[in-house]
Amino acid sequence: MVRQIDLIISWIGSARLETFTEPKELVDNPRYQEQRQQSLSGLSDSMIDAPIVKLINGFNRLPHCFTLQSCYGHFVHNRQKDSHNLEPLPITDDIDSVEYRIAYIGFCIENSDSGRELFEALKGITTINPENIQFCCAEWFWNRQVNSYALQVEPDRFKDKDKAILDYWEALQIEKIRSEFFIRLQELIQKQLERNPSG
Repeated sequence: MVRQIDLIISWIGSARLETFTEPKELVDNPRYQEQRQQSLSGLSDSMIDAPIVKLINGFNRLPHCFTLQSCYGHFVHNRQKDSHNLEPLPITDDIDSVEYRIAYIGFCIENSDSGRELFEALKGITTINPENIQFCCAEWFWNRQVNSYALQVEPDRFKDKDKAILDYWEALQIEKIRSEFFIRLQELIQKQLERNPSG
C-alpha cells in the first residue's frame, strides 16, 4: 500500500466505512500541479506492491493524473498468515475461509480534456465484472483531495470495507477478477501513454 503525502491519511480502516459514494464529476482544482508534484516527490518503488510497480509508475507519467495510494490485494488464510503476502491462493481442499484485503488504486485526476477521457476509461474498467469492481469516491477523502477516486476489486456487498471474509471458492474467483483488472489497467495505461508520449 502506498502513502505519498502527509495530507493523505491512509485510505483504509474505519475511515472508509459508510463513505462509499458514486463518482463525483470533476471540478476545477487550481492547486492540481502543486499537489501532483508534492505527491510524486514522496513516492518510491519500494512503497508500491511489487506486481504493480510498473502500472503505478505508468499512471504517474501521465500529466493529467497521479496516484494517491494503491494495493495489489492480499489473501490471508490458515496456510498464509502474512497480511502483506503477494502469493496466489494455493489449490487445496483445506482452506475454508480467506481474509481478502482489497485491491485498489486511488487517483487524483485533472479536470481537463485528457483527464475527463481518463475518468471515463477508468469507469469502463468496472465492466469486467460489475458485481466485484467499483469506481467510486470516498466523501471524507474528497474533502482532503478534490477530484480523488478509487478503482477497487471487492464483492459489492463489501464495497465500503477494506477487507472481507470470503469462502475459499469465492476468493479464487476474486483472484481471477483481480488478475484481469490489472491486465486491463496495464492495457489502458499503455494506450494513454501512446497518446501522451511526453509523459
